[in-house]
Amino acid sequence: MTDGSQHDARSDWESRIGQRTGVSFAGNAPRLDPPDGLVAVAGGAQVTLDWKPVEGAVGYQVHVADGPDGPWAELDHAGRDVLAIPHPPYVDTTGTPGRERWYAVSSLSDVHVQGPHSAAVSAAPLASAGPVTVVVDAGSDLGELPRPWRPMIGSEHLSHALSTDTTGGRVVGEELTSALRAAHEELGVTHVRAHGILCDDLAVYREDNDVPVHDFSGVDRVYDHIRSLGLYPVVEVSFMPRDLASDPATTVFDYGAIVSPPKDWGRWHDLVRDLAAHLLERYGAEVVQHWSFEVWNEANLEVFWSGTPEEYLRLYDVTVAAVRSVDERLVVGGPSSAAAGWVEELLAHAEETGVPVDFVSTHTYGSPPLDFRPTLARYGRAGTPIWWTEWGVTPTHFNEVSDAVFAGTFLLRGMASAMGRIEALSYWVVSDHFEELGRPPALLHGGFGLRTVGELRKPRWWALAMLERLGPRRHRVSLEGDGGGSLVEALAASGPEGTTVLLWNLTLDQTKAAGSGPLARDVRVELSGLEPGATYTLTHERVDQHHSNVAGAWGALRREGQDWPDDEQWAALREADRLEELEPARTVTADGNGAVAVEVQLPMPAMSLLTLA
Repeated sequence: MTDGSQHDARSDWESRIGQRTGVSFAGNAPRLDPPDGLVAVAGGAQVTLDWKPVEGAVGYQVHVADGPDGPWAELDHAGRDVLAIPHPPYVDTTGTPGRERWYAVSSLSDVHVQGPHSAAVSAAPLASAGPVTVVVDAGSDLGELPRPWRPMIGSEHLSHALSTDTTGGRVVGEELTSALRAAHEELGVTHVRAHGILCDDLAVYREDNDVPVHDFSGVDRVYDHIRSLGLYPVVEVSFMPRDLASDPATTVFDYGAIVSPPKDWGRWHDLVRDLAAHLLERYGAEVVQHWSFEVWNEANLEVFWSGTPEEYLRLYDVTVAAVRSVDERLVVGGPSSAAAGWVEELLAHAEETGVPVDFVSTHTYGSPPLDFRPTLARYGRAGTPIWWTEWGVTPTHFNEVSDAVFAGTFLLRGMASAMGRIEALSYWVVSDHFEELGRPPALLHGGFGLRTVGELRKPRWWALAMLERLGPRRHRVSLEGDGGGSLVEALAASGPEGTTVLLWNLTLDQTKAAGSGPLARDVRVELSGLEPGATYTLTHERVDQHHSNVAGAWGALRREGQDWPDDEQWAALREADRLEELEPARTVTADGNGAVAVEVQLPMPAMSLLTLA
């Protein structure tokens, strides 16, 4: 791969990524009333907004102005994608201490359908911060802790896992395989979703004297490999084989994925039908029980679909018909859209035509995912699984926030928000072995991966590892104080190893991704419901700028201009590749009421896992 081809792929991506293939073209989403009860509470370097939820809302847009009459602007936390949030509260850290600003909130019934503004309220951030108190009732049982990270993880196109090429001196396929295996074994992940199973590198389709020829031997090599790791694939039915494409010159990514509609819809149907039949024959009943078929990827972006919105709906219909012709029990869904788009449109289309939608899938970056349960209920589809098959801190390649502690705390906020309302929240992606716009040019280059080239864990890997360490039974948690519940959040659970409390400090404001001293908080964790007089071992594991942070470790070792570690540096980085304790384990004793208090200093960004064993 040449630098020139990487530059061309990036230039093409940047010129087309913002272009939408029909922003909103059908559907019945109503304009909702604004929320009542909006309040703004000033704190140290922050303002926390809260309001009463609105029935039917998938999310809310926060607006800001310098005066009560505007002009109003959407509050931009620099997430570069969907700025709306799924629920209150919301912490704004974009203001200046002592400077009053005005806020209003509107309700969204769909990502593109926004109602009027609420009554405005005002507040000014304070110059100094107060403490936060986290109260954990360890005697409560709120049921099984949801784990939305387990059902799915994203990956580069899966033939990449078979590559013998090297990046930074590391064998690509071996390390991507290692990352996928670790996601299954360490994080409990069960499925992997990736692009391009129909791309020409696997030689699935060709025409011989205008006669279609299907060859699934390349697909078999890929899926056999994925199954050997204990993972099931989500079959993203994409992209278009060259001989079947209506416009084979329209491509995306450095590897030239073709994004045009088929030149012959009947031949597309037959290809998909034969693929589904082949998979069912090769892998048996597990295809019905565990596999799924997702129709295309982000067709609402011109960069991924050169056809019209109506042609995407035709693609959906034909693909579903082909899959279901093999076995009516096979699971198929979509729209696999960017920026939470086209969910309304697909459901309206399905209501009109009766086409099956076994799951709804969409993507977003930079904010917790919106809540599409009200949309599904409007169409009589309450209970349909919601899969966010791509989600992350940024949609931008080579963005340093992807390597930062901020991204780990962002991941915790999103996963906590998703619990109980989203079946699958799939982080995009598992490894920096990723070549959409060119392979990694350096160890830390702002790659999408949870793990680096060289298989070092980034802070957001540790975020998932901390979540996975939480016990199975969830406890009641309440937060009070300066940013409690908005800036500082917590989860608590118990299991055979004891009681675990996971704390983090995060603003969605990515202009502060490198950290903000005024947003640090002193946190007091008060646990009740323990055995009176019992003695516990307390451990405190931490991810922050100076702990469990591969970027910090590499920054201390790296010489100016150096892209990749030498052997000695690799050894030092591997020694640092662990979840570090902030302080040595110590003994604590519950008082006569079964209570323990722990004091924690929590920078922004940072995350702490407290375990009472």
